[in-house]
Amino acid sequence: MAKWTSKKLKLKEGHGWTAKPGHKIFIADRGAVRFDIPDTWVAVPAAKSFQLYDRPQPHDECRLEVSVMYLPPGIDFSELPVARALAEVMAAEKRDVIGRSELVHAPRPDFDLAWIETRYHEGEPPREARTRTCLARQGVIQPLITMDFWASDAEQFTPVWDEVLRSLQLGMRVDDPTHRKLN
Repeated sequence: MAKWTSKKLKLKEGHGWTAKPGHKIFIADRGAVRFDIPDTWVAVPAAKSFQLYDRPQPHDECRLEVSVMYLPPGIDFSELPVARALAEVMAAEKRDVIGRSELVHAPRPDFDLAWIETRYHEGEPPREARTRTCLARQGVIQPLITMDFWASDAEQFTPVWDEVLRSLQLGMRVDDPTHRKLN
């Protein structure tokens, strides 16, 4: 398992990072990836990612997972937009897929983003489950964000996904947030 450290720091006055009411800010790799999650959710470090749950395990109904990948510097990835990369990865998926949404390409002024929803059966007895998968890229920063939930809970968890994507920011890395104003 990867070694994780957690620190609580008092941010500089007027730091500029605020969350939507009822939410808290999740920050990975000192601001390389930042988004809002419901303030009751629980973060659990995994070997190569962070997993965020709607409630403590094993009673969770939804898992949001984020991995931060860094592409090799100096390589032009413009010929491989995130929408195409995500479509190619999803086409190679081996799980027994019962349906897939249209791929949503939502470029932003400062980064590129695409996402898709996959439907499949899981568990005993089998239940319909869903996974939403988002790939984003800004420069060499490329996070992969997934969200797993039961189809019957879609109404409850779709707003969480929407807020994660709405609030997503990339490349705002700060080594010491107590000494610098954040954007």
